[in-house]
Amino acid sequence: MQLLWGIDLGGTKIEGVVLEAGPSFKVLNRLRLPTEADQGYEHIINQIANLVNKLATETSERPTQIGIGTPGSLDPATQLLKNSNTICLNKKPLKADLEAALGLSVIISNDANCFALAETLLGIVPEVTPGAEVVVGLILGTGVGSGIVVNGKVLQGRQGIAGEWGHNFLDESGGPCYCGRVGCVETILSGPALQRYYTSLSGEKLTLKEIVARAEAGTDAHAQSTVARLIDFFGRGVAVLVNILDPDAIVIGGGVGNIPLLYSEGAASVKKYVFNLKPDISLLKPKLGDSGGVFGAAMLTA
Repeated sequence: MQLLWGIDLGGTKIEGVVLEAGPSFKVLNRLRLPTEADQGYEHIINQIANLVNKLATETSERPTQIGIGTPGSLDPATQLLKNSNTICLNKKPLKADLEAALGLSVIISNDANCFALAETLLGIVPEVTPGAEVVVGLILGTGVGSGIVVNGKVLQGRQGIAGEWGHNFLDESGGPCYCGRVGCVETILSGPALQRYYTSLSGEKLTLKEIVARAEAGTDAHAQSTVARLIDFFGRGVAVLVNILDPDAIVIGGGVGNIPLLYSEGAASVKKYVFNLKPDISLLKPKLGDSGGVFGAAMLTA
């Protein structure tokens, strides 16, 4: 029996899983440890090693290869991690250091890629769009990104940035982005960006859930304006992905993806900007919840 081992490296927790290979991807073991990123890079390496050792002990097996989903991406040229919001990981040879610490082969991919892969192979995509060749997994949350899966494999790209849709230019009104540019998709469609926009109109600070509830109730013109702006720019931004990739399905993860209007008015907005007379857009809610990242990490080794 082939086993697939995966680690989801998050900012607050590190989760590991052991799956049976095959169509069902049965979970044999699953454990979590705190990341404790404030204690530094070497501590994170040790925590991952501790987690793998615990999984090996409980499973009575030792992996020869493990997949790891990370915040940020491995640069193929330098083999250093980049674009991570866990700052201490940036410019570090994470793959090499983990292979040395664990004594096994490591495959690294970013968390959006792992989410997309899991939903493609095990999640909502096989149920709704069986046989899908091209799938995009969008992350719309605190940050914005995406993963691209083609014929069951993650598309990494020459520079390791395939799917970094959150840092495409969308509109100058989004203002400065942490990446140093202005008007990135993330500055408009992320949860914090939507909350900031509402505050700029109303002077009031609300959670995204509260803003959406007020908009749906029709009791707050500023909330309605915020949601209307989201729908329009969602259409503009996602249409770029559709025009370039023409995916069979788009799965939307993250807190913003919980807004029901994205799947109705948002889908209509995408169609308005797509280069096709009768656009066929499949926007799907994920099935696996927060399991997608760790399952996808394990599936990197399949």
